[in-house]
Amino acid sequence: MVGKQSSETCVITILETSDLHGSMLPIHYANNKSNDVGLSKIATLIADERRKEQNVIYIDNGDLIQGTPLAYHHARLDNTPIDPMVLGLNYLQADAAVLGNHEFNYGLDVLGKAVKESHFPWLCATVVDAASGEPFLGKPYLIKELPNGVKIGILGLTTPYIPNWENPNHIQGLRFEDAVQTATKWVPIMKEQEHADVVIVSYHGGFERDPGTGAPTEPLTGENQGYRLCTEVEGIDVLLTGHQHRSIADIEINGVVIVQPGSLGATLGKVQVELVQSDGKWLLNAKKSELISVVGVDADPKLVELVSEYEAKTQKWLDQPIGKLTGDMLVKDPMQIRLKDSALIEFINKVQMELSGATISNTALFDNISPGFPADITMRDIVSNYIYPNTLKVIRITGQDIKDALEQSAEYFELAPDGAIQVSAKFRDPKPQHYNYDMWEGISYKINLSRPVGTRVIELDYAGKPLDLSASFEVVMNNYRAGGGGNYAMFQDKPVVKDIPTDVAELLASYIMERGTIEATINNNWEVIWD
Repeated sequence: MVGKQSSETCVITILETSDLHGSMLPIHYANNKSNDVGLSKIATLIADERRKEQNVIYIDNGDLIQGTPLAYHHARLDNTPIDPMVLGLNYLQADAAVLGNHEFNYGLDVLGKAVKESHFPWLCATVVDAASGEPFLGKPYLIKELPNGVKIGILGLTTPYIPNWENPNHIQGLRFEDAVQTATKWVPIMKEQEHADVVIVSYHGGFERDPGTGAPTEPLTGENQGYRLCTEVEGIDVLLTGHQHRSIADIEINGVVIVQPGSLGATLGKVQVELVQSDGKWLLNAKKSELISVVGVDADPKLVELVSEYEAKTQKWLDQPIGKLTGDMLVKDPMQIRLKDSALIEFINKVQMELSGATISNTALFDNISPGFPADITMRDIVSNYIYPNTLKVIRITGQDIKDALEQSAEYFELAPDGAIQVSAKFRDPKPQHYNYDMWEGISYKINLSRPVGTRVIELDYAGKPLDLSASFEVVMNNYRAGGGGNYAMFQDKPVVKDIPTDVAELLASYIMERGTIEATINNNWEVIWD
């Protein structure tokens, strides 16, 4: 157990946020109802920890500047002021931040501006300049020395899988390197050259294996390498993780204490390490990790005031009328939306097809809180349903690729012992992946969940005939999926016929504004059955 501070001991408290995704205020932007999330609530917890503890380090672990209408409005429509999330971390006197994969979503200019505005260093050893091989943001680690002489080394790492998701224009001139190999290079430098007594690795990535058993939990693509970092890299004392949006604490892997604080600022990650003096050296004696919930915690009023002007502009923009709808596009039951063709999904797919010229399209219902469109549509409705800054790509793929992708999507479902339909463990653990279940337009298909995985597509037609598996087709989808994101490897490295770099949310809004009124239609081109 970590004890109290004394002249012979040193207790260090490390606080972590990760995957805040632009979450500043404790609200749902779809309806402005209260929500137990946000950096403004986290700020109250951090202040409380600083009152209680002597040596406190606060690190944000990435995916900071993207994800809410507040973040979107700043990045796309009013990027002149300081980034509101950076403003929050400056206010909290963050010691460091790490690049997340979503930091690149708005391009290098927006990211570079946010970095310059920060009163703290951004750390990342895995993203390097493609020409020189030097870390993209300069020195990838920080050495923090306490008054008693204890040195703490903090190394930043980011998942190298970013090129599989990101718009190539947003990462031009950069190379993404393996996290384990990179840590193997930099951890000894902190230990041997900088004489760090404690080594913290803040890694925007998660675990490819079960932290307790070591059993593989996902394809070993290199997207998540947390388990390997703990077992293959000597000298790491604390591993701060993220990316997977999991809640993990009170676990050690190979002697490395780990933590992952979920997402959106629902919890604050906390690690404490105790060092003792022995023969003039500080030696690690004990460590522990935990998660602190923001439930019941008041938002920091000063931070709320600091971002009030940003919020007022965002709310005005969200209430901007876009157009009208005849018919029903509301989401009453997310599972039902994913079991049979619906007006909302059909509309998004048809817009993608019309704007791209492709005859086949796919999209997803990204989460279970998407409300759908009401009769009077505002920008709030657009961004509440299309929550990611995706763009569109048309890629050329085969009929077999389409069938393989449908089979993968069909794995989203499983039958419970009582015969009810539920989300499968593959798409539920370690985090919900509703965004990786696609629904298609331009083809007709039927999925039977009573059949074994891999053989569930029982009908697949195009233009009234069975789909030719050897033929080529031009299909429009978001850039994340077109790059193979979500383990859709059948889409990787396929010819790009057309790239539409405008955010899909903007495309949808413009489409509705140009027409004034849209109509809900359903052609029932697909369904999921079980018997």
